[in-house]
Amino acid sequence: MSIRDLLTDLMSVPGLSGHEDRVRRRIADHLRPLPSSSDRLGNLWTTLEGSGPTVLLFAHMDQLGFVVRKIEADGFLRLERLGGVPERALASQMVTICLGEGRDINGIIANKSHHATTPDEKYTVVRCADLYVDCGFDTRKAAEEAGVRIGAPVVYLPGASAFGEHRVTGPAIDDRAGCAVLIEVAQMLAGRSHGPTVHVAFSTQEEFTLRGAQPLAQRLLPDIAIQVDLMLATDTPDMVDRGEMRLGHGPGIGLYSFHGRGTLNGVIPHPAMVRLFEDAAGAIDVPLQRSAQTGVLTDLSHVQLVGEGVASIDVGFPMRYSHSAREVVDLRDLDALCRLLVAALARIGPDFSTSRD
Repeated sequence: MSIRDLLTDLMSVPGLSGHEDRVRRRIADHLRPLPSSSDRLGNLWTTLEGSGPTVLLFAHMDQLGFVVRKIEADGFLRLERLGGVPERALASQMVTICLGEGRDINGIIANKSHHATTPDEKYTVVRCADLYVDCGFDTRKAAEEAGVRIGAPVVYLPGASAFGEHRVTGPAIDDRAGCAVLIEVAQMLAGRSHGPTVHVAFSTQEEFTLRGAQPLAQRLLPDIAIQVDLMLATDTPDMVDRGEMRLGHGPGIGLYSFHGRGTLNGVIPHPAMVRLFEDAAGAIDVPLQRSAQTGVLTDLSHVQLVGEGVASIDVGFPMRYSHSAREVVDLRDLDALCRLLVAALARIGPDFSTSRD
């Protein structure tokens, strides 16, 4: 299956943080015939045995979204955000209330009719607490009879669309693109004759607390952790001052990430891992972009602190319009990222040193 087909399939499956079971099962299906295991949080992994340092190669399978906070008497739904959902991107978006296979219900985040808005309202972002979802119900009873309950998970309407020759747009590219890459890499590694032990894993609750992967890392105790996720593309007019990350110009490595708004955490990569990916990219002639950002954080920030400490690095793909219902990725970057990861893992032998000196 091509990386496009893998990504498109994974984007069709809802998987809000804490409610990843459907997408976990779909990923397990794609991993076959490789065996996979899962834990109580729903983290999924497959292990490819080898020698030398052990590697945790992982991406998060959950997506951000909402939960139902209240069902109004007239059947409209009120939402609570789960994860970093941008309020200014919500009005008129289609969403799915995830009630189970074959029972999901679509709705619209309402946008007040233009003809009735005041001049001030036309230039105001409505708070999420004031938004409501119209699912076509006339009463609270009708919503409840359809299965809607307080706490029900809600996501942007799943699906993917081709966007130009090489690109895909839709919700949850963060981080279903990383999951698609890891499925491809796992299948490529299955036929190798040498290399380190690699745990290819798909983590939960990254968009919620960043800590879903922590029990998995505590179980596996890797020497090395490679996390695969988006990197902010800076090739649009509103992002040009933020960096030099461009769609279609190859995968990237994170040299610095920090989230200072309430979560004092981040990742400064291990120097041996930076050298590893720079050398691997040069050896296979894959362009390697570099990212250093404040306001970006992944679950690697907690994984790196497990045990005696883990030699860690964020590796990823450029993506536009993060956390919106229409993210954009370039498939050429994903293909190159697959090749880069396989090449980097092949360079981790029994003598690979994670010494800081």
